[in-house]
Amino acid sequence: MKNAVSILILLLLCGSVSSQKDNISAAKGASVSYQLPDVFKAPGGKAIAKNHKKWEKKVRPTTLALFEEQVYGKIPKGLIMTSFRIMEESDATPYANCTRRQVEMLFEKNGKTLRAEMLMYLPKREEKTPIFIGYNFFGNHTTTTDPEVFISESWSRNNASFGIANNQLSEKNRGVRVNRWPIEEILKSGFGLATIYYGDIDPDDDDFSNGVHPLLYAEGQTAPRNNEWGAISAWAWALCCAMDYMETDPNVDAGKVIVMGHSRLGKVALWAGALDQRFAMVISNESGCGGAALSRRREGETVEAINTSFPHWFCTNFKAYNNNEDSLPVDQHQLIAMIAPRPVYIASAQEDLWADPFGEYLSGYHASPVYKLFGKIGLTSADMPPVNTPIMNQIGYHIRTGVHDITLYDWQQFIRFADYHFK
Repeated sequence: MKNAVSILILLLLCGSVSSQKDNISAAKGASVSYQLPDVFKAPGGKAIAKNHKKWEKKVRPTTLALFEEQVYGKIPKGLIMTSFRIMEESDATPYANCTRRQVEMLFEKNGKTLRAEMLMYLPKREEKTPIFIGYNFFGNHTTTTDPEVFISESWSRNNASFGIANNQLSEKNRGVRVNRWPIEEILKSGFGLATIYYGDIDPDDDDFSNGVHPLLYAEGQTAPRNNEWGAISAWAWALCCAMDYMETDPNVDAGKVIVMGHSRLGKVALWAGALDQRFAMVISNESGCGGAALSRRREGETVEAINTSFPHWFCTNFKAYNNNEDSLPVDQHQLIAMIAPRPVYIASAQEDLWADPFGEYLSGYHASPVYKLFGKIGLTSADMPPVNTPIMNQIGYHIRTGVHDITLYDWQQFIRFADYHFK
């Protein structure tokens, strides 16, 4: 009896995780009890029959609307990519048998203009090429030592170790992030790569007077409305515009475009994949809170922490859920579910506790019943796989050794996952 009481006290202290009738050990890092929204139920509505047609018609649109209204913010209507043009193209690159292409994306509205540059490397081949697309943090020229890649004039975060000062990018920064972009390996694997400096679309600072937002302000408006797009939605929207270009490029297989992102840009990749079903595959690398990790777990970075540190990322409505996660009408497993039936890959790092690796895994696990509606296999166990043991189903996952970063090992799994589904 004494042992039973002790166990009961321990359970009360540690808490238990209640999530769609599964029991997850508190030893995994769960410190609170929670109940996830039902993926088979339209938020605020009745449970529906479990078949994919009704799910797509009834549940997905309602869920997407709630993420727009309460988390990422609605993208105002009326802004499109005005034009795109190939600014530069050459087969003379540091990489064998490939073509470099630099594309200008132009946006114009209400007398204001925004331009962004997309860097592309495409293997030279007769057939069209599947391609990875994702943002970079410090300029296209930082992803490669290629001297012909243009340097963005957009605002940048300072970084002394990269030689970035006065919020300006320069030749000093060329190639400082090549470790995150194994371009040669991607090309040799038969894939292309496209990347955009995210600061070209919206500088990553709490200032809505710059970037894309002002192009859609009404007279006298200085910031998005409470339910309108934060930076994550703005970045996701521009990826959808880049997809418009991909459909016109004769060398790109527009049916095999893979949107990927790391950290905050992993959040962007997931949201872009949910918004735009033209993306054939979605990859999230250590995206954490507001990305793949379940908000209700409150492990690592919480809703309050992310809204405090980065108040411009989400819509203003999201701040109502600071220390109030259980009131959220949605959670991140539903974001993963909205990508169904397309393949999605979630990656974590063992030492990246701030991103809550187990919470990232659980989002994929609890999205899997929706994939099953489509006859697809997701994550079949509530237990995470061992470290460095990838799962390659329609929902893929790995947790690797190491810290918060995107490594060659990560890319090798992404390529393997894309090969598995595309080749």
